[in-house]
Amino acid sequence: MSNALSTAGVKVFAGVETTAGTRPTALSAYTEIADVKEVPELNPEPSTLDSTTLAETEYKTYIAGLKDLGGAISFTANFTNELKTTWDKVVDEYKTASSASKAMWFCIVHPDLTKAVYFKGSPSAMGLPAMSVDSILETNLYIVPSSAPQWEAKPTSTSS
Repeated sequence: MSNALSTAGVKVFAGVETTAGTRPTALSAYTEIADVKEVPELNPEPSTLDSTTLAETEYKTYIAGLKDLGGAISFTANFTNELKTTWDKVVDEYKTASSASKAMWFCIVHPDLTKAVYFKGSPSAMGLPAMSVDSILETNLYIVPSSAPQWEAKPTSTSS
């Protein structure tokens, strides 16, 4: 029997390609996006395509279609000065990278999993979040994915 995992210690990072078309592998190439409270599901169900022929007499048949992440995905975070500064930096780095035909990669690292999840995407600038009495100021960080999520080795640290 395996042990269930806690979400404690999960980290979210953003990094720009040094060489166009090549995902950064060093942890130093990524910026940690602090204060993230919720990571969206990156495990959408595939659509199903009806492949039923006239020869079928009782059940329809299907084949798997495409998966849809649903457009912009949203990471919930505590709105802090540090988050605002970091996210503005990420958006600026994306703009610079994009003009040089390089992609921005996002990385989600769970401390107890052997691999991390990566995807390319474009971050949207932050606006002013909703506010209400007696509550934590939270915001949504929006990213439009431009590649499928993929499990790969965690970014490597150069420190010992």
